[in-house]
Parts: sequence; C-alpha cells; structure tokens
Amino acid sequence: MLYRLLATTASAALLAGCATYDGSGIDSTETTATIDGDTGVTAVNIPEGTGYFASDSDLPFLAPDFTKISEDDYIPAFEQGMAIQKAEVQAIIDNPAAPTFDNTIVALEKSGRMLGRVGRVFFAVSGSNTTDRLDEINTEISPRLSAHGDSITLNPELFARVKAVYDNRAAMSMTPEDATLLENTYDSMVHAGALLTDAQVERVKEINTELSTLTTEFGQTARAAMSEQPLIVDTREELAGLSDSDIKAAADLATEKGYPGKFAIALQNTTQQPLLPSLENRATREKLFKLSYNRADGTTDIDTRMLIARIAELRAEKAAIFGEDDWASYTMYDRMAKTPDTALDFMGQMVPALAATQRREAALLNEMIEAEGGDFDVQPWDWYRYANKVKAERYELDEDAVMEYFQLDKVLEDGIFYMAEKLYGLTFERRTDLPVYHPDVWTYTVFDADGSELGLFYFDPFQRPSKRGGAWMSNFVDQSYLWGTKPVIYNVLNIPKAPAGEPQLVSFDWVNTAFHEFGHALHGFFADQKYESLSGTATARDFVEYPSQVHEMWATYPSVLSNYAKHYQTGETIPAELIDKIEAAAQFNQGYDFGEVVTAALLDMKWAALSPAEAAALDTPAKVDAFERQSLTELGLEIDLVPPRYRSTYFNHIFSSPAGYSAGYYSYLWTEMLDRDSRKWFLDNGGLTRANGDHYRKTVLSRGGTMDYFKMFENFAGRQPDVTPMLQARGLLAGGDEAVDSEVADDGPAEVGDSGQ
Repeated sequence: MLYRLLATTASAALLAGCATYDGSGIDSTETTATIDGDTGVTAVNIPEGTGYFASDSDLPFLAPDFTKISEDDYIPAFEQGMAIQKAEVQAIIDNPAAPTFDNTIVALEKSGRMLGRVGRVFFAVSGSNTTDRLDEINTEISPRLSAHGDSITLNPELFARVKAVYDNRAAMSMTPEDATLLENTYDSMVHAGALLTDAQVERVKEINTELSTLTTEFGQTARAAMSEQPLIVDTREELAGLSDSDIKAAADLATEKGYPGKFAIALQNTTQQPLLPSLENRATREKLFKLSYNRADGTTDIDTRMLIARIAELRAEKAAIFGEDDWASYTMYDRMAKTPDTALDFMGQMVPALAATQRREAALLNEMIEAEGGDFDVQPWDWYRYANKVKAERYELDEDAVMEYFQLDKVLEDGIFYMAEKLYGLTFERRTDLPVYHPDVWTYTVFDADGSELGLFYFDPFQRPSKRGGAWMSNFVDQSYLWGTKPVIYNVLNIPKAPAGEPQLVSFDWVNTAFHEFGHALHGFFADQKYESLSGTATARDFVEYPSQVHEMWATYPSVLSNYAKHYQTGETIPAELIDKIEAAAQFNQGYDFGEVVTAALLDMKWAALSPAEAAALDTPAKVDAFERQSLTELGLEIDLVPPRYRSTYFNHIFSSPAGYSAGYYSYLWTEMLDRDSRKWFLDNGGLTRANGDHYRKTVLSRGGTMDYFKMFENFAGRQPDVTPMLQARGLLAGGDEAVDSEVADDGPAEVGDSGQ
C-alpha cells in the first residue's frame, strides 16, 4: 500500500503521513503475539480498531455502507487507522528475522488497511458531497495524515530493512510484479527523503505538513469562489438566448442564494463557462466571463494568490533539499516523460502553429461579428458564441439540436455499456439495494464476459454546490489478489440537472466526458494485480489519462452511436450527416479548444520551474499577478484572446490537495498523443471487435503500474507511439508528415515542427 498511497490522487492522503496517537477511540486491549504465516512478521502490540471502519464492509464487494457512517466517525477512524499502521510498521522494524521480501516489502504493503478504508470513503464524499463539517475535518486531518506518511517513509530503521532487501534483489527469485513493488517501495522512500540528513528530513517533514494545510485550504477556497459567488442579474431580458429551463434554474438558484425575483448563474470549473455561447446580451456575457476569470484573485473578498506563492516557495525549497533545480525536476521522477525538458519540448514545438491558428480563427470570428453589424473585435466572452455561429454556417451544425439526441440514461446504458459489451463482453445490472452517499447516485453490478462478477460501478452525474468542479474516477475498493478484493469504482460528473419532469439532455461535450471517465473505470475494473499499490489506475500521471481518452473514440463510432443517440421525442436515430458535421466541425476552433489547454499546461510548468529565490520573491499579490502575466505572455500565444483553461488562482489540478497534476497538466496532451495513435490502431485493425478489446485489455488495461509504459504501448501497437495522428486530429498538420519525426522514443517525444495551416 505504500507506493499506491504516495503515488495516487485522493488516496495519497491515506498514507501521506503520521501523528502520534493521542488515545481517542482505540480499544486499549492489545492483540496476542502471533506469527503471520505469509510474511513472518510478529504481530505484537498492534491495537484493535473500533467502529464502522475497523473491519471490511459486509455489503457485496465490500462496498461502503453509507447508512452506517456518520461525520462523527471519520476523525476517530483516521486516528485509529494511523495508530494501527504505526504499530504494524513498528512490528516490521522489530522483527528479529533478517529482512526479506515477504517480511518487509509485503508486510508494508499489507499495513494500513483501516486507514485505507476510511480514507477512500472520506475523500470520495468530501469531493462529491461535502458539508461544512467535512471541510473542517479535511482541514484538521490532512496535515496529520501528511505527518503520518512522513513517519513511515522517512523512518530510517524501516528504510534500512527495505534497502537490505533492495540491495539483495539480484539474488532473489521474484515475479515481475514483485520486482516492481520492491523497486517502487525503495524509490518512493528515497524520493520522500530516506537518504537525506537528519536535519534535512526534519525540514522536509515541516514542509510536507505546511503544504498539506495550504493545499487543502486552496482547494476549499477555490471551490467557495466557484460555488458561493454566482453571477446575479436583475431581469430575464439579460438572459436572452437561454432556454426556459436554464432561466428557471437561474431563478431557482437566485432564490436559494437569497435574491428572490432575480436570476443567478453558477460558475463551473473552467475559465470558459458553458452558457456563454447562448447569451445574446454581450454585457451579460462579459460579466459572466470576468466573474469566472477573476475568481479568487482579490477582485472579491476571496483571494488565493498568497496561498499559491507560499505553495510554490515550499515546493521549490523541498526540491532544492533533494538537489534538484526546481519542483518539476523533483516531482517528475516517475513519469513516462521523465524530465521537464521532454514535456516542454513536446508542447513548445506546437506553439507556432497554434498561435497562427488562433490569429486566423480570431480573424474569422471578427468577420462574422462585422457581418452581423457589430463594431467590436472578438473577446474571450464572445469567442464561443461566434465560433458556434461560424460552425453553424460552415458545417450547418446546431448545438442545441445535437443535444436532443443525447439523453443521459441512454448515453450511459445504451451507449457506454453497449460499447463495453461489444468491445470487452461486459454486461451490467442496475441495483437499488445499495446505500449511496447522495440520492442522485446510480449503481450497477458489472459482469465479465464469462458471466462472473467483475465489480461494482457507482455513477454520480449531476452538478451540485456540495461537489467540486470537473469530472473524475476513483475506487472505494481496489482490486488485489493479495486481499481477494474486486474493484468498487465511481465516476463523478458535473452535468447541470434538468428541472423536474424534463428529459435529462446532455451536450456532446458531456457525452465525451462520460465515455472518458468510464475509460478510467475500465482501467480499474480490468486490474489484474496481486498488490493494490500497482493495481488498475496506479500508473504514472502522464499515462493514466491515456486509456480514458481512447474510449472517447467510441462515442461517435457508428454502431455505438446508432444504439444510443435517439431523439428524446421521436426516437429517431441521430442522422449520419449530423455526426459527419460534428466530426468535421471538431477540427474548427482548435485555436481556443487546444490553446486553452496548452496554455494551462505551460503555465503549470512555469510555476513548477521556480527556484526557491524566485518563488520567495513573489511576496505580494501584485507580484503573483505579474508573474502569471509574464509567464503567459512569454508563451507566444494569444493569451488575451485565449486565456488558460484555469488561471493560477483556481487551478485546482496543481495547487489543491491532493495536487496530482502539479508539473503534470501536460499529461492531458502527452496522453492525447498515445490516444490518437491508438485510435488509428483500432480503426486500422477492424474497430469495435472483441478481438481488439481483448488485446487492449491484455496489453494495457490489465497491466496497472507493473511495467515500463513505452514497453506497454509497444506491446499493444507493435511499435513506439507516433505524434502524427494527434496533430492531424487537431487540424495542426497541413503539409503531410514531413514536419514530424513519427516515432516517440523512450527518452522523450520526437520534435514537432511548425506544421502551419
């Protein structure tokens, strides 16, 4: 469990630390000394937990029983879980037998079961359906968990045993998965600071604790800036262009927020807002965009700028302690790309073509504005409105008409589940007997191709104020042959919920997102590992998005599409020509769609490249603003027209706890390269077939984090990845392949020339 908890997102908090147990809640009776037959560890003086999380759930697949969990259970369970794991680790250290793989590495993997149970449930609920009390618990427990993790990963006696096993690895007989677990355990402890001096270790512990507190505060503050500060407008006329249901939702939200008779539009995760293209009133568009763009930057009373500065300073200091130039160099040690230069070169070579595309598309939008009699140049709050108009004119594509073919339940059950059946042989059974953490959550048993139970799937689709923005997947229970557990997985989306009595239609963007997140779920369901530290999605940050992105391709695959894309009123299957228009239009507006992601990824790397002195110099909010502005300007992109998908002040991916994408937001682009190349492989080899699905499952989806990622891709595709399909899909490759060295070697991607357009 050590590597799993250090390397993953929400789960990282489970072992990210160790406060001394203060006596609250654990049964003081100690266990009788016994010998674990599998590991040879003497289990002595290990306290027994009490309460719900002390043992596995008695529900199917060990799924959490939310009817038996209260908010008051979490702190005692966290405390007990930390104390138990601390005792388990001490038993490993005190074992008089010489260190072996079983009595040290496997024993460490087995530690922390109670802590894992409470952590997985707590961080799932606090992300999806939080309350003031859960936020308070998160604030209190995060630094304690960080300290707990440090007490394990930085324990010199434990490391001595781990190192003894590691140094003897050449003489040992191990499976490949055993060898990977050993290497990851050793590397993660070294990366945590096991080879540092005592003084350095103490400083790293202090930094980790402070970072845990600050990043938790950032996440909560950024969520408050999104959920607590909607746009308030006085009249219905200001919302001209919105549907009746959108206007009713705005009226209901205004009443809920204490503005009866007015209208409120809630902010969503990204800089751009989904209602902007529909709003006819330009002044309303500008207000909504600026409210989003300026959130948490001091424009209102919510301000995260000094939190950001301190987080960056602490990260830079920590990297320097390890002898690294910057945070990016330190944190990318286990990535597929391996070094910041590799990621920066990969992105930077796209910039000239992307900047040219942005300027060309802006000119097209200005022509549309002028043709309609406007006397202004396009601004970010106008961009998507006029891009949609150009799309409608060029491709005769009506986004609202497209939505009428995508009803949420059919997208899931007749689209996503149908794809999984045809590609992998899976079947699904809806359940209503399992407790859920919110009434809007749907649950399903997943059956494998041979009819056996594969796991449980929870689907939480709707936006609500208690949920953080975005979409994600994680596990309540990880697959592991060591424990005999099967995966219990949840997908979380943020689809605006239709008013009661109206059909739940979704945009094509949300259709893609639903297929994407279920791709993550499949990565978890097909896990085939002994150790949960290596199971399923426990992979490198710049690999984990790849399998999910590949599964987006099936959203428009003809046989899948014809099975689920039915008009909500007539039942008519979506016309093929409408899909052709969607796909043709997909290459338009890449100046914005691709540009905002590239800009955010480069901004992330700018923050991660600060030296300690440079970070310390950002000692006022104005200097933070200036740094962000300078960083964005240096990129060479049209940042005033196409701002980053997330500004620093609400960039949860890199500044919140857990900040799994810090120095890693480029991963979405890197994995898109793998994704687009894989789509080409599928299409070249017959598309949606069981043979292709079984091959992808065998070579990628079932491998977890057990092998080199370039080798994994080669096992699937028969060669190294090629960047050309990505550039073609983005419309950034006009002159053929000559500008691109097609293969990406395992020491980094080939350079991408200015392909023009």
